[in-house]
Amino acid sequence: MKDFLIYAIVFLFGALVLYLVQKLTGLIKTEERSQPNTMDTRTIKQMVNQYRNNHLDAINSTLGLNDAHSVSFGLKTLKKFIADIEYQTKKRNPGIGIGALGVRFYYAAYPKEGEWENFENEKSIGKDYAGKHTLVMIPTLKKKINNGSCQDYDFNPLDESTYLINEREKQRPVAFMAMDSTSNDDQSGQVMAQNHGQLIPPAEAVQETY
Repeated sequence: MKDFLIYAIVFLFGALVLYLVQKLTGLIKTEERSQPNTMDTRTIKQMVNQYRNNHLDAINSTLGLNDAHSVSFGLKTLKKFIADIEYQTKKRNPGIGIGALGVRFYYAAYPKEGEWENFENEKSIGKDYAGKHTLVMIPTLKKKINNGSCQDYDFNPLDESTYLINEREKQRPVAFMAMDSTSNDDQSGQVMAQNHGQLIPPAEAVQETY
């Protein structure tokens, strides 16, 4: 009996060591796989200047603006938005994996001064943002279309009817019309989205590197 107990303890100890080694190996492999993406600083500067010297100049001269040329979001805000997409999607359809989810960035602009009457975030944003460029983030869901290719479609994790995506090259399905605020002028539908980062200008450009 005593020998059996010793063998059992040794076996359990060995199994524990093997488990810890496998976990550690897995962590090391994960670290090796998750190298951060990088870009050459010269490339970044060239791309930023390309925008400022062409697109931004054209916008400012045409519209008479001192338009924003950058927008930043807090990491906490971004992580919450992504976590909400994952949680709400899993809650309604556990079969959808993270590989099928994404975020689309829409170029957008705040309402002009004097057109903020129905804008829900007027007080929190401030009129100095009026007319300036911004970004609106919308969740996307990867789906196969009729030709077998996968495409990323806008969807609303809060509305399961938008998970059913058909091929939209020919006609947009009714489910997606619910995502359009213009589909009913008397009602504004709520979809999961993220906006209102810090714009420069009006914030000080001293915060920027590029």
